[in-house]
Amino acid sequence: MFGLNQDFPLLLSSVLEHGAANFGDVPVVCVSRDETTRLNYRIVAARARSLASTLRHLGYAPDTMAGSLAWNSHRHLELFYGMTGLGAVLHTANPRLPAAQICYTINFAGYDTLFIDLDTIQLAETLAPRLTKVRRYIVMAARETMPATNLPGVICYDDLISSGDPDFAWPELDERMACLLCFTSGTTGDPKGALYNHRGTVLSAMSTGAGNGWGLSADDAIIAIPGFFHCNGWAVPFFGPMYGAKLVLPGRRADTAWLHRLIVEEGITAGPGVPTIWLAMLDHCRAHGLSLGRLNRIYSGGTAPPAAMIEGYFREFGVRTIHGWGMTETTSGATISFATATMTDALAVMGTPGKPLFGNEIRIVDDNDNRLPRDGDTPGHLQARGAWIAGGYFQRPDVDAVTADGWLRTGDVATIDPDNTLHIVDRAKDVIKSGGEWISSQTLEDAACRHPAVAEAAVVAIPHPRWQERPFLIVLPRAAVTPEELRAHLAELVPKWWLPDAIAFVDELPHGPTGKLAKNVLRDWIAQGKLIP
Repeated sequence: MFGLNQDFPLLLSSVLEHGAANFGDVPVVCVSRDETTRLNYRIVAARARSLASTLRHLGYAPDTMAGSLAWNSHRHLELFYGMTGLGAVLHTANPRLPAAQICYTINFAGYDTLFIDLDTIQLAETLAPRLTKVRRYIVMAARETMPATNLPGVICYDDLISSGDPDFAWPELDERMACLLCFTSGTTGDPKGALYNHRGTVLSAMSTGAGNGWGLSADDAIIAIPGFFHCNGWAVPFFGPMYGAKLVLPGRRADTAWLHRLIVEEGITAGPGVPTIWLAMLDHCRAHGLSLGRLNRIYSGGTAPPAAMIEGYFREFGVRTIHGWGMTETTSGATISFATATMTDALAVMGTPGKPLFGNEIRIVDDNDNRLPRDGDTPGHLQARGAWIAGGYFQRPDVDAVTADGWLRTGDVATIDPDNTLHIVDRAKDVIKSGGEWISSQTLEDAACRHPAVAEAAVVAIPHPRWQERPFLIVLPRAAVTPEELRAHLAELVPKWWLPDAIAFVDELPHGPTGKLAKNVLRDWIAQGKLIP
């Protein structure tokens, strides 16, 4: 017997229409390099409908695809909804990737139209000869700001808006249809594509933004720091209209003083970003005696935030850190640590990636995919499954992404507590195997960052004739410190046999296109003799 509920598909267009109908006057603020544009959800929805009607005339429909190479702006937000609302797929290419990888992802996806903005037009001109299938470039700008360019098939984005129908009716679609395509950062080979559908994307945003996640409401203002090309901007493009939160789109700029001004002046309450962003913000506020305005919680993802950072924000500014675990293949967050400001163990809770959000599950297994106990001690390979977890990679049936019983192989090593709290031990490729035991590079890095003289730290494995591998600690200092002082500090926080065999100091640590430490670069430096243990 079936129930009698209406069949109401979960579509991205319905998210935007919900925002327009219920929170139409809530601001959407776009801060570009030259100007600030203030819209609202009613205007954004009308512009997205106009765009969609014109795109339909250009031939976009279900099973078609286009790409964007752009930063976070109101036009990029409109494109998210205008393209996907037709049943077409938008590939958000990552302008932070190396040129060869950008070309690979665009050519691999195989579409003929690329949306670019004023900040990526020079990049697009450089890449164009290598983009074998792109024949049309749509510049996301107003007619009066259109630059001269030698790109072929150039169209002004705002011309598409002005020629469209703001009352365009969104077509009825199957919620299982594809909507967005994001590629991994490709640190261990060619980037791989995660192809998201409407259903999973909407459910992910609903669960992640709800009470035990970001806890969003119409009282909030969110600053969209993660690029829309990185896991759909961590779902921020959907959070705004879904929960009625003000949305601030900072464009390409990400320098600390600039972001701080936006946070204070625009009344930001919730801010997502990788730990590098928030570490710099904490130092900036301390150095200049600044407050953080209405900001009360940050969402730190991409890699584990240092415990000292979590404590600093909480004790000095009353700002909670919402730490989560996720990856391109999990759409956005899969687990989240939810801690209230009144919890006696709030700092301990914020220091973990938390528990699975409703709609997905996690488990740990041995090398043969046998389940391991959730005892908080036994490490294993982390796997996930759920409504927004990848079931494979785009056009890559050769990659063994999912187990026979339907669990995604994440590539992480973890432990799970009896209450289902997740603890990431390391990426499988980064864990240090010493004498048959595992040393967590992430735990060592976090311990090192607790020293007041350490701004950032990285740990990689170096070969050892007896123990197979040993840890090598690489430190970006903020003040003078000796290896002996660091070892004494670490000896109070980690097992003695974890202490690094070598410690080096650098002026800068390399980061990948998503803000994570680029340990592959550090390994190359070691192999090339640029960094000596």
